[in-house]
Amino acid sequence: MEAIIKFANSIFQPIIDLGAAPMMFILLTLLAVLMRVKVSKALEGGLKLAIALTGIGAVIDLLTSNFAPALQDFVKSTGIELTITDVGWAPLATITWGSAYTLFFLMILVIVNLVLLVLNKTDTLDVDIFNFWHLSITGLLVMFYSNNLFIATLLVIMLGVMKFINADLMKPTFNDLLDMPESNPTTTTHLNFLLNPLIMLFDKFFEKVMPFLDKYDFDAAWLNEKIGFWGSKFAIGIYLGAFVGLLGQQSVTTIFALAFIGGTALELFSIVGTWFIAAMEPISQGITTFMSKRLQGRTFNIGIDWPFLAARPEMWAAANVLAPIMLFIALILPGNGILPLGGIIAIGLTPALLVVCRGKIIRMILIGTIMIPVFLWSGTVIAPFVTDVATSVGAMPSGIESGALITHSTLEGPVEKFIAILIGKAANGFELIPVLTALGTIAAYLSLFVWYVKQMKKRNKEYKDEKKAA
Repeated sequence: MEAIIKFANSIFQPIIDLGAAPMMFILLTLLAVLMRVKVSKALEGGLKLAIALTGIGAVIDLLTSNFAPALQDFVKSTGIELTITDVGWAPLATITWGSAYTLFFLMILVIVNLVLLVLNKTDTLDVDIFNFWHLSITGLLVMFYSNNLFIATLLVIMLGVMKFINADLMKPTFNDLLDMPESNPTTTTHLNFLLNPLIMLFDKFFEKVMPFLDKYDFDAAWLNEKIGFWGSKFAIGIYLGAFVGLLGQQSVTTIFALAFIGGTALELFSIVGTWFIAAMEPISQGITTFMSKRLQGRTFNIGIDWPFLAARPEMWAAANVLAPIMLFIALILPGNGILPLGGIIAIGLTPALLVVCRGKIIRMILIGTIMIPVFLWSGTVIAPFVTDVATSVGAMPSGIESGALITHSTLEGPVEKFIAILIGKAANGFELIPVLTALGTIAAYLSLFVWYVKQMKKRNKEYKDEKKAA
């Protein structure tokens, strides 16, 4: 097994070390060339994707780094102490990639993906290698509690297969939300979308019990049409930035600055989001030609990171509304130990809300509010594991006091983290009660996913029929 892990490290580590943007530039360019796209066009697509990833990261950092101090001042004014430090996603990515087992899990999932493609069980080729660290954490959690690599690998494979299936299911929704042609292969295999089944459960509840909510719904495009600038993405960002400043009792100068930063960020999210779609155009043409010649026109999707959805302003409007809600919940939630700063812009939650709710902001906010405790509890529970791994790989963020715990408040896959912990505890001795608890949880989790698959297939068929009728 050690030889396999070393082999995986030798293949993937050099390219992983480059970082997300350079890695995706290389992978997308090479893939396009393999699909017989002209080298110049392949380079164009790869560069656009790298620039888009860099751009979205810069805008998220702009928003988070400026909003966090104001929100921290608000929490200080309450006198409540939350001792676990929310370091955001970047340190956790570094920590996870520091484990040799992450590259082993990655190699296994690459093989599984290729086998499923050959067997025609999925149409998605996952090239979002960098974000595999989200899935790896579940495997590492199992090993943290049991040191059972075999069980950990089985869980990673199960979740990986579910990600590929989900990427296929979501493709028509992406086409609809972003007005993408069917020939565009863009989809995503990101772990945050495995929250879709649980979100859909609540979405169906609101649809059946509170259908009147949709009468009061709105979106930025509708507001802009009705009231011009005051309903635009600029204005919504200004309102939210000013609100955060007032909440933190900031100076007038700071409130103005936060308002303008909010307006800038919300508009830039929409602009940068369109770059992801443009980046996929060269490979889209190559795939279409390749499939028509070699595989009788079979559909073929490319799984990349989620930010191509950033073009939809509803996602960011919901994220900014949920930020102060998350703070309030963190202060009163029993069992929570996190001050949510690094994850205050809940990008681990809002993309899935957008997909399931299809941009209905009121539903997104209500369901998002229900989901926030799940993220905070998950982040609290995994803090000892994250801190232990960070210490063992020498990746503890600077400025953290000795003995302090670290985590990420809105880390993708909160439900999967709980499942991994239950499985890890069950595999540590295989005692009857923990084993039955883990098996029962897995059965419920898979049953919900099967129900979700049926609902998505039904929704995709309705979308296809509506498009034909139009």
